[in-house]
Amino acid sequence: MRNLFAFIYRFRAFLIFVILEALCVFLVVRFNTYQGAAFFNSANTYVGRVLEFQSGVTDYFRLTAVNGILAQENAALREELLQYKLEAQADSTDQLDTVMYAPTDTLQNKPYILHSGRVIGNSIRRTNNYLTLSIGTKDGVQPGMGVISSKGVVGRIKTVSEHYSTVTSLLHSQLLISAKIKKDNTFGSIKWAGGDYRTALLDYIPLHVKPVVGDTILTSGYNTVFPEGIMVGTISEIEQEPDKSFYTIHVTLSVDFAQLSYVYVVEDRYKEEREQLEQDAGIVPHE
Repeated sequence: MRNLFAFIYRFRAFLIFVILEALCVFLVVRFNTYQGAAFFNSANTYVGRVLEFQSGVTDYFRLTAVNGILAQENAALREELLQYKLEAQADSTDQLDTVMYAPTDTLQNKPYILHSGRVIGNSIRRTNNYLTLSIGTKDGVQPGMGVISSKGVVGRIKTVSEHYSTVTSLLHSQLLISAKIKKDNTFGSIKWAGGDYRTALLDYIPLHVKPVVGDTILTSGYNTVFPEGIMVGTISEIEQEPDKSFYTIHVTLSVDFAQLSYVYVVEDRYKEEREQLEQDAGIVPHE
C-alpha cells in the first residue's frame, strides 16, 4: 500500500493531467452534438473491429468442433447418396423382373452406415503406410471396414480400440482393392507399387479390353469392404508388354493422401451374413 501511495505521489502531476483531459473530453462530447456524434461513430467503428477480431479468434479455436459436426452431416448425406445409387440399380433390375426383386426393401434395410472420423496420424512415404483415426469401437468401428473420403477410396480398418482406430492405407504394398473400369465394368485389382503416392496400378485387365487414358476407375462392389461405385482414380498410362496377357495400367488416384483431414468408415450391415454364406460355399472372397 505504501508503494502505491508513493507511486501516486511521484506521478501526481501526470495523473491529474490525465484526469482533467478525460473530463474535458467527456464535457465536449456530452454537451456538443457534432463532437458527440463523431466520437460515438468512431467508437462504434473501433468496437466493431475489436469484436470482429474476438469473434475470429473464438471461431478459430472452434474449428475442430465445427469440422466434426460438418463431417457427421456429410456422412449422413453420403449415406443418402449410396441409397439413391442402390435405388437406381434396383429400378434397373426391377424393370427386368418385378417379381423377384423389390427395390424398396433394399432402401428400407439401409445396408451401409458411414461413421465420420478425423485423421490424427498419416504416412505416405513408407513402403507400408497407415492412418490413425479419432474414432473406435464406441463409434461402431470394427476391423475390416472400408474407409473412404469425399474424393474416393482411402483404405481398410486394421486395428481398433475404444476411441481410436488404425487404417491400412491404399498406399500399402499388401492391400488389394477390387475395382472396375466404369465404361464397360471390366474388373481388376488396384495395388500401390510404391514411389509416387498419387499413382497405383490396375492389374488383371485382359488384352481384348480397350481401355483408354482418362477412363474412370471405381470400386467393383465384389466384396464387403467397399460399396460399388466409389471413386478410385483415372487411367493415366497404359502399357502392353509382349510377354504378358494383361495390360500394365497406371491410375492417378483421386485421393490426395497428403491432405486428408476427415474420412468416413463404411459399415456394411450384411457383411457377416454374406461372408458366412461364401465361407460355407467354399468361395474365396474378392479383395
